[in-house]
Amino acid sequence: MLTKFKAHIDLNFPLLPNNRVLIACSGGLDSVVLSHLCHAAGLTFAIAHCNFRLRGRDSDADEAFVKELAQQLGAEVLVTHFDTLGFVNQQKVSVQMAARELRYTWFEELLETHGFEKVLTAHHLDDALETFLINLSRGTGIDGLTGMPEQTETIARPLLKFSRVELLAYAKANGLTWREDASNADVKYLRNKIRAEVVPALKELHPNFLENFKKSIGYLDQSAIIAENHIAQIKDTLFLPKNGLFKIAIGRLKELNPLEGYLYGLFKDYGFTDWENLTDLLGAMSGKYMESSTHKLLKDREYLWLSPLVGTTQGNETYTIAREDTKLTEPIPMELLEVPERNENTATIIYVDKNALKYPLQVRKWKKGDYFYPLGFKGKKKLAKFFKDEKVPVALKERQWLLCSGEDIVWIIGKRADERFKIKDDTKVVLRIEVKL
Repeated sequence: MLTKFKAHIDLNFPLLPNNRVLIACSGGLDSVVLSHLCHAAGLTFAIAHCNFRLRGRDSDADEAFVKELAQQLGAEVLVTHFDTLGFVNQQKVSVQMAARELRYTWFEELLETHGFEKVLTAHHLDDALETFLINLSRGTGIDGLTGMPEQTETIARPLLKFSRVELLAYAKANGLTWREDASNADVKYLRNKIRAEVVPALKELHPNFLENFKKSIGYLDQSAIIAENHIAQIKDTLFLPKNGLFKIAIGRLKELNPLEGYLYGLFKDYGFTDWENLTDLLGAMSGKYMESSTHKLLKDREYLWLSPLVGTTQGNETYTIAREDTKLTEPIPMELLEVPERNENTATIIYVDKNALKYPLQVRKWKKGDYFYPLGFKGKKKLAKFFKDEKVPVALKERQWLLCSGEDIVWIIGKRADERFKIKDDTKVVLRIEVKL
């Protein structure tokens, strides 16, 4: 197995031999074999162990075992302790989810602070099969069926092509010892039940079931790549960038067939995976929207507008500009300079009477009830009416910034200046204001 492992590393993980990596080690068979294989293959590594404090003395014995293993292999060992049950009660999640969240957050911290290339986990082919069956039982698309990737930006799984039988044979042939976790035999957990009852039955159906599964996963991976490439091409034609958002024609979306599959493929990377709700949004009234954990998808007439979620306080934030300030960096890069004379206003430059301004100036989002006196027109106009007349999409209205003097609007930035601050015959100081939209 060592020869196969070395060849596998050289072919599929070329960065690992020349960099320092971190091995996640519980003390069980899989991670012990991975640690010994990496040592025998000449990789430079440290070992990380999480004590979840779930099994009393057994958890402490696991920690002691991993420390001794690291010493035998001449590797640095990093250990942390978690109040897992406290996290479960606080976050209202399962023990398994809590342990996963805690350990992977810690691994990311170690990558950042210690400069490891990747975290190596000991997931193997049987684990991949169990994950496949779990996802299949819950209902999933091709993403769930392809299961665990061999590599992500931070994680590498170099044992994913090897079976548990191969790992066990290597351990016995090399006289390795490991720790057994009694909870792995508890079939009240879905994964354990699949491992103990379902997988053995499947292997009885065909002597080469696991190898055939590995081939099937390979075919699914290739199909997923083809599908992703096709979706990327469709997205390039449909997702039109505008002011930091994407404008998507609903009519073009409805031409896609099968619609639900395309909607899932186009929007899943933004956190939208419920294609029934996505389909309903296409026919909803203007102003209806969906939110994922990272993005907002808003219906506006014949278009969807896709935008990243802003912080919950950003709409109330106000940025001030003192009289002596000449630049503003947030939320919009802005330059304010006194100039000898005015030129024509543009979408990004206006000229105002500096002495008509009340300092400090403010940059803020628009709010209900705001009004201004449009340059070149008589009388005032509510911003809501201005946006409607100008056919400004709802998604862009939400991102609209105003330059204000006290309670008065000087400029709907990028759109229209206010009549009250224009240059007059008796203007003594001309202020040129430019933004970088």
